[in-house]
Amino acid sequence: MSAELHGVVVAHGELARALIGAVEEISGIRGALVPVSNAGCDRGRLEERILDAVGDRPSLVFIDMPSGSCLFAAARRLAPLAGVRLVTGVNLAMLLDFVFHRDLELTVAAERAAETGGKAILVR
Repeated sequence: MSAELHGVVVAHGELARALIGAVEEISGIRGALVPVSNAGCDRGRLEERILDAVGDRPSLVFIDMPSGSCLFAAARRLAPLAGVRLVTGVNLAMLLDFVFHRDLELTVAAERAAETGGKAILVR
């Protein structure tokens, strides 16, 4: 077990804020996730926003899509940091699971988030 992980959700427009709002409403847990939007900024400013949100804490960074400006900015600036992992394809299920399991080791938490998010996608 480790100290509680910090979560950052990076997404286009207001998606990050909306997802975090839903997680907080459902779970009652506030402050575990920080939103970052690419709205109204260039890549350099987006990179700064992401770095500011991560700070110096062990962080799991959730990205909305497996390609695009949000991923490219996060990957470029966060790659040298040992205490950060990225998970793409963020969804409500993975964020809910994360807020209840922030005591996991970072790599385990990232793998669990990806697995939980994938299991939430069904075709019926």
